[in-house]
Amino acid sequence: MTAAARLITSAAEIGAARWNELANPQGLAEPHPFTTFEFFAALEESGSASTDTGWQAAHLLSGDALMPMYLKSHSYGEYVFDQAWAQALERAGGDYYPKLQACVPFTPVTGRRVLAQSDDARDALLKTAAAAVKQIGASSLHITFLTREEWQAAGDAGYLQRMGQQFHWENPGYSSFEQFLGELSSAKRKTLRKERARVRDAGVTFDWLTGSDISETHWDQFFEFYMDTGGRKWGTPYLTRDFFSRLGQTLAHQTFLIMAKRDGKYIAGALNLFGEGVLFGRNWGAVQYIPFLHFETCYYQAIDFAIARDLKRVEAGAQGEHKLLRGYLPVQTYSAHVIAHKGLARAVDDFLEAERAAVAEHIAELARHAPFKKIS
Repeated sequence: MTAAARLITSAAEIGAARWNELANPQGLAEPHPFTTFEFFAALEESGSASTDTGWQAAHLLSGDALMPMYLKSHSYGEYVFDQAWAQALERAGGDYYPKLQACVPFTPVTGRRVLAQSDDARDALLKTAAAAVKQIGASSLHITFLTREEWQAAGDAGYLQRMGQQFHWENPGYSSFEQFLGELSSAKRKTLRKERARVRDAGVTFDWLTGSDISETHWDQFFEFYMDTGGRKWGTPYLTRDFFSRLGQTLAHQTFLIMAKRDGKYIAGALNLFGEGVLFGRNWGAVQYIPFLHFETCYYQAIDFAIARDLKRVEAGAQGEHKLLRGYLPVQTYSAHVIAHKGLARAVDDFLEAERAAVAEHIAELARHAPFKKIS
């Protein structure tokens, strides 16, 4: 691109030292796991995010800032949907692909998307990234699940601004799950207790695994669950078996694997990562159907772990208004976009203005139906 900024075709070419220097300048023992070199390298080197799967690495690196980015030939695995924009451009005779995607592949988790050592370096790289769209012949650039501060900076740099929604559980300092239940309305409290009892009465127990407790046998079993459930839900799950081994080799200390057991055999599992005081729910799978097993494994066990570890929040992944009943409250998520075609950019800008208002109204309405006790 320029002497000051260039596109790098793999995380490995940048290297762990330089990448993590930008991603974790404070040197935290448990940094945000989805900004680390180790997570991106596991995705790329396992073949999960590769040219063959439509994720060609094109990481934008300057002297003091990095934007992990991919040149894409489709819109899958992003969780911020732009297929209607692609169809509109194609109807107008244009090509929407390839496009640039600045994100963590297959991971709808908010975090820094410009790994910079200063606000000035961040702002400069945002401008460089916007210019890169035309320079490399892409239709657009999409920065998804960025922080609110980055979103505002991108808006100042001329990016189109989009808003979405997720559900997060907040921990104000609970000492136990029972104390959390005590904050819910009576009816909701009874519902959660009944759901947990149904799983317990079915004879299901849980193993919590972190660090060296996670073996390749555990990954074999979890991958079976992931493929079975993911295959039925999505058709083709994104992550390869090798990805999980690499994750275990490099990020096991920030990995929390919940394994559900019945009659001495594992039947389900949920993969979580944690860092910066937050537990991030990622993948789940099961080979037996038990009522409420999904809620227990993915939501209630996660809350138990967060309370035990004094974590401030659980982010349970994309979508799912069923999470509201279970104490996960709606929050805003953000994305920023550059579209080279001026006509499409104007149309999308108009759409996003109306969409932002609708999302904010929907979040406010959902919050009114939160399961917590009403304060009179």
